[in-house]
Amino acid sequence: MGAPKPLSEGFSPDGYIRDQDCFSSVRYRSMPASINGCGWIAAFDLLHFLFREEDWDSVRSALDEGHRVRMPGPTLLPVMRRYLLSRVPELQELRGREEALAQASRSRAGIFRYREERTPHFVFYCRTEEGFRFFNVADGLEDTVMPMERFGEEHLKGGLVVLFFLV
Repeated sequence: MGAPKPLSEGFSPDGYIRDQDCFSSVRYRSMPASINGCGWIAAFDLLHFLFREEDWDSVRSALDEGHRVRMPGPTLLPVMRRYLLSRVPELQELRGREEALAQASRSRAGIFRYREERTPHFVFYCRTEEGFRFFNVADGLEDTVMPMERFGEEHLKGGLVVLFFLV
């Protein structure tokens, strides 16, 4: 299994969190955040994109406290929605794979919630000159640029897709 990755390697040079595997020493919902931290990581990255001055641990703590029951598990969708709308009231929400992909292609940034290999997963993306930049998608795709269509083909393969987006 090897030694845990250092926390410092979890961040991109421009300050986004890109690799939740580096957060094995951090607790979230009674588990290591390396297992279930994608929700608060995506929320932090969105706030970072918007130049909001929140540190990663305050985002983690606020989302953790948003869960009424102290038990292991991923970030629940209603908790994420409540947190995001309290910080970014202009954020909009859309459900459905095709609708979400079409809207994401027109947006400047957002967060997808979908199932990655049957596990609920949140991923932040933002528009760049080269395409769309995605963070913490999967091992090997911690900080990657790709067309939105490719992301959809490779990752939005089934189940409910929810998009929180900025126009």
